[in-house]
Amino acid sequence: MASDEQDGEVKTFKSLGLCDKLVEAVAKLNWQNPTPIQVEAIPHALEGKDLIGLAQTGSGKTAAFALPILQALIDSPHAFFACVLAPTRELAIQISEQFEALGYEFGAKSAVLVGGVDMVQQTVMLAKQPHIIVATPGRLMDHVSNTKGFSLRALKYLVLDEADRLLNEDFEKTLDDILKVIPRERRTYLFSATMTKKVKKLQRACLRNPVKIEVASKYSTVDTLKQQYRFIPAPHKDCYLVYILTEKSQCTTMVFTRTCDATLLLASMLRNLGIRATPISGHMSQSKRLGALNMFKAGQCNVLICTDVASRGLDIPSVDMVINYDIPSNSKDYIHRVGRTARAGRSGVAISLVNQYELEWYIQIEKLIGKKLPEFPAQEEEVLQFLERVTEAKRLATSKLKEGGSKKRKGRGNEGEDDVDMEKFLGHKDGKSKKFRKR
Repeated sequence: MASDEQDGEVKTFKSLGLCDKLVEAVAKLNWQNPTPIQVEAIPHALEGKDLIGLAQTGSGKTAAFALPILQALIDSPHAFFACVLAPTRELAIQISEQFEALGYEFGAKSAVLVGGVDMVQQTVMLAKQPHIIVATPGRLMDHVSNTKGFSLRALKYLVLDEADRLLNEDFEKTLDDILKVIPRERRTYLFSATMTKKVKKLQRACLRNPVKIEVASKYSTVDTLKQQYRFIPAPHKDCYLVYILTEKSQCTTMVFTRTCDATLLLASMLRNLGIRATPISGHMSQSKRLGALNMFKAGQCNVLICTDVASRGLDIPSVDMVINYDIPSNSKDYIHRVGRTARAGRSGVAISLVNQYELEWYIQIEKLIGKKLPEFPAQEEEVLQFLERVTEAKRLATSKLKEGGSKKRKGRGNEGEDDVDMEKFLGHKDGKSKKFRKR
């Protein structure tokens, strides 16, 4: 497909065919010019075409489908006009917020249907007849099956965002069920960072003569991202993590682990060392996950320890650095993880800590991105100065989590306790912590 550079002129939102109300809405959000995926997708969408859009994370995909849907909504407003499916709760909330921000002036209303939130509350929202539903597949089907008076028979638009993630084993059957209860006469937009066999199969099943838009090479990382690796013995990984976070203490950092348990353990260990870290994973309640994200965005903590649930689609501004504490076994997840930094033209750093058991996975990543990465420079003697303190901090963290786990099994606290727990988790009440200094 052509890019916005081809004809030598910079595109504007007006030139893409958007109406004055939406041009004003994007101006109020201080969006200067459309991104390449928006330049390519919006005109085709406004012509009524189905779309399959492939673009790297952080490329502005949400607005590429939200703006055409809102333009159609202005012309023909009615309830349950569009449904957007997303793989995670946080992404669904973020998409809904963008719809409401863009549609604020003309009263566009959206409802978020995700797990971890009371269904009765959501039923009340649905009774208010919102225009846009943003949902995770399981909770949407819960409401289709059980909520009296709720139906998607009038649906005009279906969006599958992060489609490759939607098609994992958890969602595939549910997605089939959803496709059976929505009108065949509709516009369908499928957006994904990667094109997998399952995405191709879904494309054939639910899109009609789609326009395919690809604004990046198959698996690319942006040019403003500085990528490095460090090959280390497994027992020293925690030391290297602490060393990097201390050397770059002024950075906001996302640290990726393989398991939910590891997020809790690492965050606790780092806090014992005075580093302001908080975890986010799929095992946390919805309010705790949002609480952790909001603390990170507000600067109350500058290190977010997360699983891959946080690596897709979330627009967390100003992430300076991504550290792969655990190397992902699926090399495509690397693309999504490092896509959290160097967004919208900003620079960023990604450092991968590779131990002897992860080497094969790391080699697959280098093959995927088509480049050999430089080594992160560090003197091992300097790094190992942290060993004694890191070992003790991890021992305390392990002990604390075991103790917390046994208390939790005895009974669950109410939702109101979530914020208190999060303050305890950070180990402070005002967002300040003692600076961690090298001896």
